[in-house]
Amino acid sequence: MRKWLRWAGVVCAIWGSSGVCHAAGFRVSEQGAKAMAMGNAFAAQADDPSALYFNPAGISFLPGAQVNLGALTILVPQTEFHGTTPLSGTPPLDTGGSVVTEKSKRDMIITPTLYATYSLEATPLSFGLGMNAIYPLSKSWDDSSVFRNQVQTASIKPINFQPTVAYRFDDLNLALAGGFDVTYAQVSLQKSAYSPAIDPSAPAPPFGAYEVGSLGLDGTATGYGYNLGLLWKPRQELAFGVAYRSKITLDIDGDANFLATTPTGMGAIGLSETSVSPYTRARATSAASTRITLPDTLDLAVAWHPTPKTTLEFDATRTGWSSFQQLLINFDSPQFAAFNNQPDPRNWRDVWGYKFGGEYALTPMLDLRAGYFFDQTPVPDETVDPLLPDADRHSFSFGAGLHNAFCTLDLAYMWVHFVDRDVHNQDMATLRGENGTFKSDVYLLAANLNLKF
Repeated sequence: MRKWLRWAGVVCAIWGSSGVCHAAGFRVSEQGAKAMAMGNAFAAQADDPSALYFNPAGISFLPGAQVNLGALTILVPQTEFHGTTPLSGTPPLDTGGSVVTEKSKRDMIITPTLYATYSLEATPLSFGLGMNAIYPLSKSWDDSSVFRNQVQTASIKPINFQPTVAYRFDDLNLALAGGFDVTYAQVSLQKSAYSPAIDPSAPAPPFGAYEVGSLGLDGTATGYGYNLGLLWKPRQELAFGVAYRSKITLDIDGDANFLATTPTGMGAIGLSETSVSPYTRARATSAASTRITLPDTLDLAVAWHPTPKTTLEFDATRTGWSSFQQLLINFDSPQFAAFNNQPDPRNWRDVWGYKFGGEYALTPMLDLRAGYFFDQTPVPDETVDPLLPDADRHSFSFGAGLHNAFCTLDLAYMWVHFVDRDVHNQDMATLRGENGTFKSDVYLLAANLNLKF
């Protein structure tokens, strides 16, 4: 039974990783094409409605009514792994030592954004509403891959609503803002299940990788938080920005479906192994729930205009990933009783990201932009897995803005290069982890149309 309980921890880990996604991690900071073209260094400029995400105080300096419509396309090429895993080899006994090269499936994610702002004429008061997807995720490995017992497919489909109010102190050229975050997410996962023992209820040699069945998880969650912003322009050529986004607790409720495909799987859910044919299958279902706290973020930014045509900005972003220390999932069905009360350590750490961006007004109607972004990974070596083969990132971007008095079209491209991640956390007792190297790259395209009324 002890070995089977360890396998339950793998279930917890995958469910939880599917429900959390942040910078570095899976958080998508590219929430506006203008900012993305400048490496997301935008919290001190914040001069279009996407300021609702980067620094909500910026909407105080936007005149009249403005609506910003955008879309971000994330092209996810194949993540490549070279090394060993608990399933690399010939199950059930000859596993864990064969060196393989495995590639994930290619994918494409498209996330829309909508930002609307309105500034009153009689008073220095502004209002805004933002809708975006801060935590989208899609990761797929082939059903026969050496990672099939950890993840086959996983996805998160989120949407975030942000109503905001800002006030401007004209004598000080200072603005303050505050708003709420309401995040709704749909989460799904599919994986194969394996046990290191033939009989999970009474582990005994020979130990290996024995197929148990197929597991599917689906859930939804709604979480609430708040955000604050400050923008100060002490001189015409200088601006300082501070933005804070609070933690959000997600209470995930959903359903777990388990299909036992072998006698070993039958025993895992309390059915007799001796009374069934080796080809018999049995299905068990259960309600499932867990609680995950998404980290808070703090942005510190400065923008400088060395010439009337040039803008330079530097931002530093802290993400409080230390809030993600462990996962604990609960199943309601008695058939899943052995899975309960099995915390899975994550031990993530707080990290910083550093962003540099610049803009040059080539003509009165055309702006050229470029940027660089370095992001630390919060994931320690012991918890890196094929769902989140995360690493320190170098992001390079460029773009352009075409504008007149009534509208602006912003376009941006970004290449995200993950530093090769060497991992040595393969554990044959739990059949998770790997010894080897992950290599990843991501490409992003963004377009935003800003209308002024």
